[in-house]
Amino acid sequence: MYKTVILGTGPAGLTSAIYLARANMEPLILEGPEPGGQLTLTTAVENYPGFSDPVMGPELIDTMRAQAKRFGAQFKTALVKEVDFSSRPFRLEADGLGEIQAESVIVSTGARAKMLEIPGEAENLGRGVSTCATCDGFFFRDKKVVVVGGGDSAMEEALFLTKFAKEVQVIHRRNELRASKIMQDRAMNNEKISWIFNSIPMEILSQNNQLTGIRVKNKETQEEQLIETDGVFLAIGHIPNTDFLKEAINIYPNGYVKVEPGTTNTNIPGVFAAGDVQDQRYKQAVTAAGTGCMAAMDVETFIETNPLK
Repeated sequence: MYKTVILGTGPAGLTSAIYLARANMEPLILEGPEPGGQLTLTTAVENYPGFSDPVMGPELIDTMRAQAKRFGAQFKTALVKEVDFSSRPFRLEADGLGEIQAESVIVSTGARAKMLEIPGEAENLGRGVSTCATCDGFFFRDKKVVVVGGGDSAMEEALFLTKFAKEVQVIHRRNELRASKIMQDRAMNNEKISWIFNSIPMEILSQNNQLTGIRVKNKETQEEQLIETDGVFLAIGHIPNTDFLKEAINIYPNGYVKVEPGTTNTNIPGVFAAGDVQDQRYKQAVTAAGTGCMAAMDVETFIETNPLK
């Protein structure tokens, strides 16, 4: 039996762990097969407060983890397969650990970016391939970049990148964008942005650990062309890691956890959600950490006012 169990070890889960461990709540943190989440796929992080010099994503996660451990947080590696939030104590079934009981639970399992699943993508992730323009755009000053996608997020990424890159090309598999009219107009009217429609990315090319281009195929003509570029930004959506929750708590149709605005409360008292698993807009390490702090404080209040007999 634990007072609180935290699912996930990204910035949200680790910040929750730091706060709760300092409050003598002795939290148990369950980290899945990819500890640290998306931040571990990032090379140099320059926009996280407190670091005057760039810090590597995995290093930042390790520092947070050590901080939580120093205050008494417990870490175990296990993948939660099933949960029962119908009554307290809550029950979680985890591979290798069996059943775990908890007075409260923080779901901070994050979201993973959708990938193209094409040759050259995985090996160049963090080396020219990015899923976050806000995080990595600065590194492409005066360079050529490509954005893959046709929704609002893709237009936002493309527009943001024009602040740094000298040229931004948008690749979309259809002949028209899915983005809202206002976002389309903004992107279409930006002279730095050009368009490649009806085209599917086939391969990302690199040489000497340096990304050099992306090969695309036109869906209508079947012709292939090589686009020289220094960076490829993927903006085709995210997938929240909520499959294991099934119908245990309220979830939006796109998989994100519903929380009460201004809090981390889910529809189940005692179950909270923090980080990218409930954030459909910002998806930044610092905002994830912020909601992790909120979740920890929400847990403290809940445990104090709802003691388990």
